[in-house]
Amino acid sequence: MHKNREIAAIVPCYNEEQTIAAVVKDLKAAVPGITVYVYDNNSSDATVEVAAKAGAIIRNENRQGKGNVVRRAFADIDADIYLLIDGDDTYDVASAPAMIRALVEGPYDHILGCRVDHKEASAYRFGHASGNRMFNLLVGFLFGEPVTDMLSGYRVFSRRFVKSFPALSRGFEIETELTVHAMALRVPQKEMPVGFSDRPEGSFSKLNTFRDGFRILWLIARLFTHERPFGFFGTISALSTVAGLALGIPVILEFASSGLVERFPSAILAGFLMVIGFLSAAVGSILSGVLRGRRESMRLAYLNHVAMIDPTL
Repeated sequence: MHKNREIAAIVPCYNEEQTIAAVVKDLKAAVPGITVYVYDNNSSDATVEVAAKAGAIIRNENRQGKGNVVRRAFADIDADIYLLIDGDDTYDVASAPAMIRALVEGPYDHILGCRVDHKEASAYRFGHASGNRMFNLLVGFLFGEPVTDMLSGYRVFSRRFVKSFPALSRGFEIETELTVHAMALRVPQKEMPVGFSDRPEGSFSKLNTFRDGFRILWLIARLFTHERPFGFFGTISALSTVAGLALGIPVILEFASSGLVERFPSAILAGFLMVIGFLSAAVGSILSGVLRGRRESMRLAYLNHVAMIDPTL
């Protein structure tokens, strides 16, 4: 399945002493020869000691946030295949071999583990399932490609995906950035169902529903501006132009019939809205050209690394 390929598991951790040993041991049992890197993110418990005892290589990232951990890990670790999984023991590690096999045989650059949840015994916290569905629909609509579980922390990547990913996010919104990057670069990717269970008793989530939800929503808005500039500024242009015409046409008709302009505020506002419309269209066009150059650079960085199909790997 993965002969002569180096596989690295990246496990971001913050106070996961109760679960990290099981994750490390299960990974080593499921994928023989895998190297497990546990990235400690300022834990105040015994996460580091427990992970090391279980056989993981310990790395540290002092900047708080999962995005900071992923950025550091992607930069530091050299491997052919990368597996990203949370250290809370909620994902089914037994799915890892199938995900890795799919990446190699595809060949793909990104395998997304989509969580399978059971309504009668849901492992999602209150509001998370509906929020996740909302974000999936929003991202699919804005970026033109459907996604089932964009907030999943269980993924497998090729080397060329990892080394072409900028990783700009700081916190839990990193999953959103990974998803949108795969869409923007149009890499070959696949979704696979994976088991998902609740945290063990005594283990607590670090995800803040509303704070992190708003961060994800804000990131989606910024990514839409960056990745679909003409769509964003074109919408502003269209709305502004329509509003300007709605206000301006009656003023023009009045002037044509009487030779007078009695509604100066409407005329001024209409002119202002039309200027905004034209400027927005111009900004969208310019940024679309910038986007093309940026995507060409991203594509070249992606192609600079050997494909998974290469028989020497």
